[in-house]
Amino acid sequence: MASRSLNRIILIGNLTRDPELKYTPNGTAVCTFGVATNRNWTTADGQMKEEVQYHRIVAWQKLAELCGKLLAKGRKVYLEGRMTYRSFNGKDGVQRTVAEIVLDDFIVFGDGRRAVEEPAAEEVKEEEVKAEEPEEKEVKPEEIKVEEVEEKPKGKKEDEEEEKEETVNPDDIPF
Repeated sequence: MASRSLNRIILIGNLTRDPELKYTPNGTAVCTFGVATNRNWTTADGQMKEEVQYHRIVAWQKLAELCGKLLAKGRKVYLEGRMTYRSFNGKDGVQRTVAEIVLDDFIVFGDGRRAVEEPAAEEVKEEEVKAEEPEEKEVKPEEIKVEEVEEKPKGKKEDEEEEKEETVNPDDIPF
């Protein structure tokens, strides 16, 4: 009986480039991208050191298509996969070996759509932020009015309209 083994990689890091989604001649999706991980430590003499490791990630089929849609350069991501090594002959005729992580699952930190559509917080000028902030007005307790509102029973049309508002767009689901 063969002994058990495990080939499992778990990373949390930042994408170093936008994912590159391609299709094989038989139509299988393949997506490649890079992830950087950092390690910080203090030496014996008190000096701070940092080491960065770069990882090549490959995703296949439906997972590859999701990576192409949801990931972008600079995004922080949690990855799970397995380590693989492959050899090939380069254009110069020299045999090369590449280490890759074949992706099994991933989680994007934060809202990926907002990061792509809106500018980063550093890009927004302080003046713009100040202009949008409403002025605070002091409200005295005697100025606050509370009204009691009776909830009237809903009709069939109102229920249908409420259900329409609660429908979920399949494109908004991240998996």
